[in-house]
Amino acid sequence: MSRASITKAHDKIQELSWEPTYVSPIEKFSTDYTFEKAPKKDPLKQVLRSYFPMEEEKDNRVFGAMDGAIRGNMFRQVQERWMEWQKLFLSIIPFPEISAARAMPLTIGSVPNPEVHNGLAIQMIDEVRHSTIQMNLKRLYMNHYIDPAGFDITEKAFQNCYAGTIGRQFGEGFITGDAITAANIYLTIVAETAFTNVLFVAMPAEAAANGDYLLPTVFHSVQSDESRHISNGYSIILMALADERNRELLERDLRYAWWNNHAVVDAAIGTFIEYGTKDRRKDRESYAEAWRRWIYDDYYRSYLLPLEKYGLTIPHDLIEESWNRIWNKGYIHEVAQFFSTGWCLNYWRIDPMDDKDFEWFEFKYPGWYEKYGKWWERYADLSKKNGHAPIVFDGDTDYVYPHRCWTCMVPALIREDMVVDEVDGQVRTYCSETCHWTDAVAFRGEYKGRQTPSMGRLTGHREWESMYHGQDLAEVIKDLGYVRDDGNTLIPQPHLDLDPKKMWTLDNMKGYTLNSPNVLLNAMSPEERAAHVAEYKRGGPAGRKPTGAAA
Repeated sequence: MSRASITKAHDKIQELSWEPTYVSPIEKFSTDYTFEKAPKKDPLKQVLRSYFPMEEEKDNRVFGAMDGAIRGNMFRQVQERWMEWQKLFLSIIPFPEISAARAMPLTIGSVPNPEVHNGLAIQMIDEVRHSTIQMNLKRLYMNHYIDPAGFDITEKAFQNCYAGTIGRQFGEGFITGDAITAANIYLTIVAETAFTNVLFVAMPAEAAANGDYLLPTVFHSVQSDESRHISNGYSIILMALADERNRELLERDLRYAWWNNHAVVDAAIGTFIEYGTKDRRKDRESYAEAWRRWIYDDYYRSYLLPLEKYGLTIPHDLIEESWNRIWNKGYIHEVAQFFSTGWCLNYWRIDPMDDKDFEWFEFKYPGWYEKYGKWWERYADLSKKNGHAPIVFDGDTDYVYPHRCWTCMVPALIREDMVVDEVDGQVRTYCSETCHWTDAVAFRGEYKGRQTPSMGRLTGHREWESMYHGQDLAEVIKDLGYVRDDGNTLIPQPHLDLDPKKMWTLDNMKGYTLNSPNVLLNAMSPEERAAHVAEYKRGGPAGRKPTGAAA
């Protein structure tokens, strides 16, 4: 066999795949999808002989760039505002990557296609590689950035933080519930095919504009693997479409997968790009502009719409509503405000916005200052330690702390869209009708009269605040571990000034009680709850109390 014949090598590999006939196979990862009629072709024909030399070259470039950044004093030039938000981003992103690696056995065990199994095995190696180089990037930042506090605790901190837990549930979605729902539709068809564009292309561009050329090197190396992953996902969805019994499940899963990706990825990456940058050039692409180009045009119109020729109903309404939330309802700005409101309960420093930021936001998002400008001015005032409360407890801020969404775990920040329902014996809040549908309808043991035992459930302490209800703020921060080596100074700060006299400490946090909106909501009478929810839904934008509400 010629070494140049990829097709022959790929065909030969299939001989290594076999199914034993002398035992009954055990279903380790369950799915409600059926594949009896599925074609068994892999359009990309992936083989390790061509894969490993390519990945070795890419790794050489990544680690060479890391060495060059140290020698070239990159950390003397990079913007602190940008690097601080990387403490959150780089704490979260290796987890979805390694979850994606763990998701590949789910797909291999569920899809009867030896050709695709080969590609999925290569994807698993990809995902392990991605998490490895991202962890190395984080380690390098920790060792060379002016303020390593926060980078050094990320593996613990992201899974117990009021913001990081949102990313944790996002990655856990790749490996829980129905194997095809989780590992194919949610991960490959939506997350990797659509949202890696803003994650691994638009965000690295912003990093470079802030003096960080290491993150672009690492994440472009990651993104260049995604074409293979997209091919795996597309092959499997075509296999599923060959059986009419899968259609309702595919349409259900596309709705859930799209909305949860939008709710989480747009919240996080939109905040990093818009509020973590110091690059305020007017010709610089905003997140909304990048989203319209990379996701709406390149994914929705070029990838999803052609699936209609197979008779699949595409969630057009959800895609349009995602854009509506970003452009008209201020979704990214609401999220950034929420993260900053809780600055004392995270593990990075959040820089106040200034006049240059205000001008850029007003240019890119007309009407921004009227909605959010006054709040950011107040944030800047309250960032100075002079005896006042942290902003989340300041009574003059005119900000109502939000209810959490049970499904996506991003709070119900677009107040008029919040849904409240009693599900599984608990009053739960949701950011939208779709997140309510996901919990109450999609993630159930039956869907449209069909038994779906493989679907998971959204359980556990999903409302972060309930873990610390009624506790003193200083004790909460101490329990979370967000304290510097002196045992008193906080890792998080509402500014970038490292002067010890200007940094907030545990002493400044004492006497403030953290409460859970969901615990309080469940304790209300039905009449009190209805009045509270009605007032909450009249609030905003920027979390403001409705006109005429009690102080």
